[in-house]
Parts: sequence; C-alpha cells; structure tokens
Amino acid sequence: MTSTSASPPWLLRWQGLLAASGGPLAQRLEPISGLVVCALMAGLPLVTRAGLSLLITAAGLLWLLWALRTPAGRIGPISGWLLVILGVMLLASGTSPVPVAAAKGLAKLVSYLGVYALMRQLLARSPAWWDRIVAALLAGELASSVIAIRQLYGDTSELARWADPNSVADGTIRVYGPLENPNLLAGYLIPILPLAVVALLRWSPWPQKLYAATALLLGSTALFLSYSRGGWLGMVAALGGIGLLLVLRQTRSWPPLARRLFPLLLAVFGAALLVVAITQVEPLRIRAMSLLAGRQDSSNNFRINVWMAALQMVQDRPWLGIGPGNTAFNLIYPLYQQPKFNALSAYSVPLELLVEGGIPALLAGLGLLQASLRRGLAQLRGESSWALPALGAIAAIAGLCVQGATDTIFFRPEVQLIGWFCLATLAVSEPQSASRQLAAANGQQPIANGQPATSTATIPSEPGASGPETANGQPATKGPQPASSEPGASGPKPNVILPDPWA
Repeated sequence: MTSTSASPPWLLRWQGLLAASGGPLAQRLEPISGLVVCALMAGLPLVTRAGLSLLITAAGLLWLLWALRTPAGRIGPISGWLLVILGVMLLASGTSPVPVAAAKGLAKLVSYLGVYALMRQLLARSPAWWDRIVAALLAGELASSVIAIRQLYGDTSELARWADPNSVADGTIRVYGPLENPNLLAGYLIPILPLAVVALLRWSPWPQKLYAATALLLGSTALFLSYSRGGWLGMVAALGGIGLLLVLRQTRSWPPLARRLFPLLLAVFGAALLVVAITQVEPLRIRAMSLLAGRQDSSNNFRINVWMAALQMVQDRPWLGIGPGNTAFNLIYPLYQQPKFNALSAYSVPLELLVEGGIPALLAGLGLLQASLRRGLAQLRGESSWALPALGAIAAIAGLCVQGATDTIFFRPEVQLIGWFCLATLAVSEPQSASRQLAAANGQQPIANGQPATSTATIPSEPGASGPETANGQPATKGPQPASSEPGASGPKPNVILPDPWA
C-alpha cells in the first residue's frame, strides 16, 4: 500500500526547486558540508572571529544549496519554535529604537540558524557524521585545555588581570586558554564534557575511547582551573545530568521501587560528596563563599546593578524589546545604567531574551527548551541508536542553562554553536519504538541489529508526515538510519533525493 505525498508547508515550498539539477558540487554536498561543519567545530576556540564568520557563512550557503535540491518535509517542534523565535526577533527589529543595530543582530541569528539547519540535514542524511563532528569538537577542546593548563607554568602576569582585589576570592589565579576569558573558557567546555562521556561509551575501539577519556579529563581540569563559579555549577549540572540520565536508562527494566530509589540515593550521595568537597577544599570553599557574599563581592554587586538596569529596560519595552544583538544593547543600555557599571549584555540569558524580544521571546525560548527536553527524555524509554547522543545533548543543554542563569556567555559563537549542534542532535533523534511503529504502519519489518529492513513503501520523515515521491510517481524508499557506533562508518543511503524533515 502506497502512502500519498503531503504538500509541504507554504513557508518551505521554495525547497526542492533545483531538485532536477546536477553538477559536481551537488553530488558532493554531503562530504563538503561535513568537512565545513567539522572545521567549524574544531576551530571554535582557535580560529579568529573573521575566520569563524567565513565558516558560518559557508555553512549557511551550503544548506541553502542543499535545501534547493531537497524537497521539504513537515516542520517539527524544535524547528517550529526556532521559526517562532526568528519571527519574534524580526518584529522586534522592525520596532526597535535602533533598527540598524537590531538588523545586525538579526543577521547574526539567521547565520546561526543556517549552521543549525546544515547540521540537522547532515545528521538526518548520514548519522555517522555525529561521531565525526564530536571528534572535531574534542580536538578543539583538547587543544584549549592543554593551552589553559600550561598557563599555570608560564608567566602569571597576564593571569593576574582576572584576579579581582575587591572580591572575597582575591588572589585566585584563573586560566583562560586561547579564549582570553575564564568564564568563556568554562562556557565553551561545559557542553562538550557530557558529549565526551557519550563518545567514551559509544565508541568501540580503544584508541577512540582513550581519546574521549583524555578530552574528558583535561577538559574537566581546565574548567575547574578557570575558577568560574557559573562554570562550576554548569559542570555539575552537565556531568551530574548525564550521569543521572544514564542511570535512569540502565535501570528502566528494574522493579518499580528500586527504579525510583536507586537514582535518588545516587543523587543524595553525589550531593553529599559535593558538600564535603566544598567544606574541605579551600579554593572551592572560597569561591562558594563568594556566591553567598551578596553585594560585598564585587562580581555579585556588578551583576545585580546590571540586572536592575536591564529590568528597567524590560519595563519600558515589555512586548518586543529593543531588538536582537549586542550592538542594540550597547546603544540602549547606557540610558539606564548606573554610573561605573558598563556592561555588554544583561548577564542572564532569560533576562537578555526579555530585553531583546520582550515577553514573546522569553515564552518562545521556554517553548524551545520544553520541546528539546521532551524529545531527548523520550530516549529513556527506547533502544534507538540516537539514545546516547540525545541524552548527552540534554545534559549539555542543562549545563548551559545553569550557567546562563547568571551569565550571557552562551551568546558568544564559541558556545552558541555547540548549543545549535545539541539542538540538531535532538531534532533528528527519534525513539526506537516510534520507528518500529512507522515501519509496521508501512508494511516494513522492524529494525534488527542496527540495520533497517527495506521496503517499497514510503517511510515518513516524522510520525504523521508523508515522504516524497520520485519523478516517475513511485514512492521514494527511505528507512530510519541509526547512527554508527564508530566514526567513519556510514549508514545505507537510498538512491533518491531525501526530504528535509525539519524535525
């Protein structure tokens, strides 16, 4: 029985206009796109901003070309919320008191969305690229961690500029690696650590496991030596989150009582170890005390003053804000700031969303977070090959959220692009149970031993979505493609143009 092809959303009907065209570049879109994404991820902490801009632009153009050759599918929840955010920021730019500056911020957002779309399409086409992208991320993280740790044995005069004499933590030496900012180094490392844990569990050959383990160890060490309070909290959330999620997944077949008690006891034990470490290790105790010092700590006092000014900005423009981007913020914030408290952002991601796009932007951001968590947590119940990557992405997002409560390091490209990679991972992930239901509904055998059975029926790109048809009117064959356990392995590819599900 053949399923009928559904009409794509009107917003995406431009996709597939060049589906019949060919050429050498069109035939090599996947490897070229993969290499560009890997270069971008590996070079995040090492390449200049101009270099990153070129790679981001190249990624966006490659996705545009790929989309023109690929028929559109339905818009999934994650991409749907991203389009809502884009729409809100477009309105905010149009009503901004500084429209030219807001347009620059909007252009940055569009460029980041282009990178997300390319990564999402690449992972949907060939899941093996997830391992390669993570390997590239770990390469950049290893280089940054080594540089940061080496700073302890070199000239400490440069490190001294991050020691605040007005803080209770005066005298603390903080490393910053190639990123020139300890908080930025911490924000960059936070989402990579749970991905390194997933790579350690997912990769089979021992050299690859050693590579992931080394990256995890050195990254954790460098993050600790950054002495970033938000970074430490984010690391606890990220590593604790991936640990808890893995335990929940491994114990899902246990008796109900044990399944509930064991993760709780493990969380209590971890919290007890953390309390002991804070009370017994002096650097930890000093930095923890600074969190409770209130305005007596200069860093706390600075943030509180910036937050008060940002709240006044939200009160004056609560519905559409001042427009996206730090350029717009830098032009409007001086009208509200208190003397001697210059700031480049609101130092809180939720507050920054309120300032830039008003209440609709914050609600859209919460909707995106809810859709991402729902998609990732669904992997706890199935056996999909995307389960571990999705859980790692959820833990990375949890760490970024914790740090983002009191900082806006997330909006730097070195951190934000890793967040887009996590969203792309969640967008293509799908529980195994849903895949089996799709296969059964189309007369296909369930997936066995990690390989999908073939069928002449159309496999929708999402539950409820219809797949494309070929030029001769026959339905295209497309089965779920699980990720390989080794980087470099590629899944089966059908001989037809795959739809862009925008899941």
